[in-house]
Amino acid sequence: MSDAPAAPREYRTGSDPRTLRDALGCFATGVTVVTCLDAEGEPVGLTANSFTSVSLDPPLLLVCIGKQAASATAMIGASHFAVNVLQTGQQPASIRFATRHEDRFGPNDWSPGEYGAPLLEKSLGVFECETHGVHDGGDHHMLIGRVVKARFDASLDPLLYFRGSYRRLHFD
Repeated sequence: MSDAPAAPREYRTGSDPRTLRDALGCFATGVTVVTCLDAEGEPVGLTANSFTSVSLDPPLLLVCIGKQAASATAMIGASHFAVNVLQTGQQPASIRFATRHEDRFGPNDWSPGEYGAPLLEKSLGVFECETHGVHDGGDHHMLIGRVVKARFDASLDPLLYFRGSYRRLHFD
């Protein structure tokens, strides 16, 4: 048995999409739950890790929503949405919002934000947004939000996702 390191893997156009997914998984991300109200005024939400700041002036952020997600239509049609940045104690919420539970909000403490979008209690950060634009992104919608309100708790640690697993920060 050899102790030699494994050779780096490579993706090229036409390769197995799993290889590309594994390569993208080498980028550690935070975990968010994106929420809004649907056309009937019911709360909907999903777990997303494709989230980033776009601009400080104007204050814009971007989150990517899978086109096949059950809540995709509500998300791209909502006038307002929220991005709840999860902390380490919210891994169960991340899992619940990532699966097809009928009532994702039941076991989670939440309240409506100023513009109606559900805000998960005890989140590391929450961004309440007005929908600024929706763009095509292949198998995802790129949802751009104009931040109208943000709050955060700097005493909490983020829930991270890396190489297909939840992770925690480790400080020396």
